[in-house]
Amino acid sequence: MATAYAALGRRSRPRPEPPAAMAKRRLPVSSRPGSRPIAVTESVQLDYRSAPFAPRYLAGVLWPKHATEAAVAVPRIGARWRGYRATERDVADFCRLAGVWPGEWVPFLFPHAIGFRLQLALLCHPRFPAPIWRMLQIRNHLVQHRPIPLGADLHFASRIVAHRVLEKGLEVDVHSTVSLAGDVPWESVNTFYSRGSFGTPMQASPLAESPTIESECETRWRMAEGGGWRFGELTGDYNPLHFWSGHARRRGFPGAFHHTQRALGLCITHPNAPLADEPQRLDAWLKGPVPYGADVTLRTRAPTGEVAFALTTHHDPRPAIVGLLRYAEPSERLPEVG
Repeated sequence: MATAYAALGRRSRPRPEPPAAMAKRRLPVSSRPGSRPIAVTESVQLDYRSAPFAPRYLAGVLWPKHATEAAVAVPRIGARWRGYRATERDVADFCRLAGVWPGEWVPFLFPHAIGFRLQLALLCHPRFPAPIWRMLQIRNHLVQHRPIPLGADLHFASRIVAHRVLEKGLEVDVHSTVSLAGDVPWESVNTFYSRGSFGTPMQASPLAESPTIESECETRWRMAEGGGWRFGELTGDYNPLHFWSGHARRRGFPGAFHHTQRALGLCITHPNAPLADEPQRLDAWLKGPVPYGADVTLRTRAPTGEVAFALTTHHDPRPAIVGLLRYAEPSERLPEVG
């Protein structure tokens, strides 16, 4: 285990907080292990000077979780990572693995992949009430307001902004931004889901229902084999479901499967959507895994200014991914609810 951790990258510790800030977020007695869930009004802020170190944030999963069938509360955890500069290797590897054509700008989905480790740091935090291994991405909403130049110094920020208790589980929304010289050219809302009983059901998200795709065109190809470990290095997501088929089969899947960000890249590249350098928005509903080496079919419909798509695999006629890629209005902002 120590050898595997050593391969994950350079250690990054959150910056130490001043005493006043630590006192502000100190847990009340009722929120400590063995008592009631933590209060929703509690907030936690993490600051990173370099990429969050995977073994450090993954250690948070060892902390006891306090969600109960009677009630669940989700603290407003936030994190910042300042001073990331996309290396030529990272961009080239992302383009190669996700099937994206390189250009003079950072690819639209690149911040979605690189910033994902910051979201994992939130979900692995000891005060988050559900274990990370039960959390699944179910919806992505991404907006690029302006293209991001290669080599720019970028600041990532993510925070938990909302949660919903559903009849069979819990949804959590994470809002993320990329800042460049005081501007915010890119943002996203990712929704994660955990099965279980978490209390009295709340109203479902207005974005929960995916559109029905009436296809005008079909494209078929075979998904690539391998590459899961390198893509995990880009995203910080070292879930063995993405590179160990034996583990995936024990969890009920047909085999190891692609990271979502990688599969989405192929979905928006194959229709040849002419939006690369334009303000654009992607809404994606993530319904199932896309295994390595799977034969897939992408059904698309392309009315003016948008591309709707549904990706299915040979072993399941139901869509694994449904998405809508369209031009974004100059003033468009994402609601902080997914």
